Amino acid sequence: MKKSDFFYELPQNLIAQHPSERRDESALMVLSRETGELLHRHFYDLPAFLQPGDCLILNDTRVLPARLYGVRQATGAVVEFLLLREHSAGCWECLAGPGKKAKPGDRFTFGQGQMTGEVAEVLPGGNRLVRFTHTGNFYEALDAIGQMPLPPYITERLADPERYQTIYARQPGSAAAPTAGLHFTDEVFEALRQKGVQTGRVTLHVGLGTFRPVKEEQIEDHHMHSEHYELPEETAGLINRTKAAGGRVICVGTTSCRTVETVAAKGKGEIKADEGWTDIFIYPGYTFRCMDGLITNFHLPESTLLMLVAAFAGYEPVMNAYRTAVKKGYRFFSFGDAMLIL
Repeated sequence: MKKSDFFYELPQNLIAQHPSERRDESALMVLSRETGELLHRHFYDLPAFLQPGDCLILNDTRVLPARLYGVRQATGAVVEFLLLREHSAGCWECLAGPGKKAKPGDRFTFGQGQMTGEVAEVLPGGNRLVRFTHTGNFYEALDAIGQMPLPPYITERLADPERYQTIYARQPGSAAAPTAGLHFTDEVFEALRQKGVQTGRVTLHVGLGTFRPVKEEQIEDHHMHSEHYELPEETAGLINRTKAAGGRVICVGTTSCRTVETVAAKGKGEIKADEGWTDIFIYPGYTFRCMDGLITNFHLPESTLLMLVAAFAGYEPVMNAYRTAVKKGYRFFSFGDAMLIL
């Protein structure tokens, strides 16, 4: 398939600039894989579509306040750094801009001196490897001086940074939120629990590579960047018990999907506790080994995320759903509305 097959027209005013007033008041489109039928509800209606014995797989990664502004000690020039992933203790791969002002050996001061950094290396592709020095705990220092790295299509300032975190975010390490989980509230989880729906957790630290545009026209030629994941023993057991009992494994977000499908592919369909790096690229033609349902937001045209959704629900039903979402005024992207595919 071609990249252009996944293009759709999106009016600028449908790109959500801020979260809904209440997380679970977002619109929810329900798409049937069997019939292609669409229903239009709200996210708080989610429990009505799930069954006792189903399980939800949540990605409990937490977004780092990963945007840092450093002052170059030699010249006073300001350089923006965006933390992408930790290579070793205190040493992070970063985007730097302007890059010409961040050369190997250059030293930077962040905040009121709570942190300093030295560019150790320029990596292939232009990212910088930066070695940070700080007082106390690194993540506490980062909380004090860093800013939330909202996607570039969100131009409004976020009043409450916690609205770009899921309520179950626990493991710091992401450069972007697993946005399908932003709609969940304690009330929704309680309704699911009462219905007999269980939840399990995985961790996949979202890197910016997930959102990089597909440049190749033939989508098979696109290469995904690697992201670190962990699927714990407890979650592996839950998935296996759910499958054995005839329940459905429903992934909350494309990141949870990529985690369970990576583990299932490694185990030839068997789910075991595992951690590592994945660059799995799921597009139409892919055979799903674990996932039975997906909760996801509405994604950018020609993106790998849209291709994953089309692989699961079918190309024509998904593109029809997106055209319908545009006509009905659904909100798109990170702070937008949700889709449930069963």
